[in-house]
Amino acid sequence: MTITSRGIGLLVGAAILLVTGFQFGYPGLALLGTAATIALACAAGNAAWRPRLGVTRVADPDRVGRGEPASMTLTVRNSARLRSANLIAEDRCGNRGVPVPLLRLRPGRDTTVSYPVPTTRRGVIAVGPLRVTGRDALGLITVARSHGDTAQVWVHPRIHPLAAVPAGIARSMDGRIDKVPQGSITFDSLREYVVGDELRRVHWRSSAKVGELMVKEQLDTSLPRIVVLLDNRAGAHPGRVDGVAETFESACEAAASVVVAARREDLPVTLLLVAETDGSGEFLDRLAAADLVPGTRGGEGDPLRTTTLRLRQEKLGDTLVFLTGPGAAADLGYVGALRPAYPSVVAGMFGAGGQTPAGSTGLVVIDAADGAEFAAEWDGVRRW
Repeated sequence: MTITSRGIGLLVGAAILLVTGFQFGYPGLALLGTAATIALACAAGNAAWRPRLGVTRVADPDRVGRGEPASMTLTVRNSARLRSANLIAEDRCGNRGVPVPLLRLRPGRDTTVSYPVPTTRRGVIAVGPLRVTGRDALGLITVARSHGDTAQVWVHPRIHPLAAVPAGIARSMDGRIDKVPQGSITFDSLREYVVGDELRRVHWRSSAKVGELMVKEQLDTSLPRIVVLLDNRAGAHPGRVDGVAETFESACEAAASVVVAARREDLPVTLLLVAETDGSGEFLDRLAAADLVPGTRGGEGDPLRTTTLRLRQEKLGDTLVFLTGPGAAADLGYVGALRPAYPSVVAGMFGAGGQTPAGSTGLVVIDAADGAEFAAEWDGVRRW
């Protein structure tokens, strides 16, 4: 609850009138001061009334590619039985406000407002809550309250089609990619039997120990496994315009393009961020929410050293794709040291100006200005 400048003036005037009227015996002034006080009390009572509003919002769609259209439909219902709502409302969409007309909204009625959601930038756009501002007829006191929950619109990076994908270490005899759903060559793990599994895949010795049927999961070792490592250190992307690093946006587009191409071919793919605490979630959602993380670049505290050490120990795949900016040109040595564990290592450099960075010996370096140029250079790599 906030008292306006008009309300402050009336409050001060009421105090002066009451003091003067009672102190010097002027009943007319005291009457005016009393009327002003009553007006302030009525304004406070009116502001204390909380409207009963039901707010629902629907995003269409809630996940969209950068630059694609998206809209938000907001429905506000007056759930009160007697009193009409005569309020000023504003919905928050990212960093801007959207006015919502709530003038003379009768009891039990609703109003619907649709407006476009800006998708010119990758990110997660928070929409809501509805901010309702109420004031009395004299404009003495205003009160602002939030109604309804918030919604999110995920703006994914722009995806550039890739015609080629890595073929892995060895090629299957049935073709470049084995389409056998359960694999065909190497034992991978055991799991519980479910209806429909073939009995020839039951591991009887383990079933006898556990007390229930256990089925062997097998893996085709010729299937390529791709690891995409996105460099989200602020030091790797030094150039920013209005708080946005275009090289990082291009790296996100390249990561999304590689991931989508791999999933199109049913290839196992892992997405990692150099500085990330939570690696769960859908790939494109994680890329939409990815942001630059300030920290030390180089030295013991560099998260790239920690991540490359993990990659060397766990060996998550056979093809590593490292995507970074011009500020990490001197850090390719960390990635190049993974060659014994990852036979195929590709480094995507954005904004390097066409100069091959030092330490890139033995790596496939794709120097590109943006995501579209990266896709064109990627399809030209003969190693695929």
